[in-house]
Amino acid sequence: MEKTLNRIHPVSDPETTYFLQVSWEKDLGTGFDIILSDGQCAWTGTVSEAEISREAADMEMNRKKYVEELKKALIAGEESAGKYNFAIS
Repeated sequence: MEKTLNRIHPVSDPETTYFLQVSWEKDLGTGFDIILSDGQCAWTGTVSEAEISREAADMEMNRKKYVEELKKALIAGEESAGKYNFAIS
């Protein structure tokens, strides 16, 4: 299993630092687990392969391209800093 951990500063709460951990098996496109933490609380979730396909279809985006964008937003870290905005709700 592969994992990444990135520090993010959401536009909805720029003064707070959050930590985003993403874990996946073969490929992000086959689904992944996610943990978001502010250092005091943690929230977890699982995104299935079917959910990824549905979201790509809803956005009218090629699935492969959608997975590439997910990788950039969720696991690329510093190289994508400033290119993606996160909002916590």
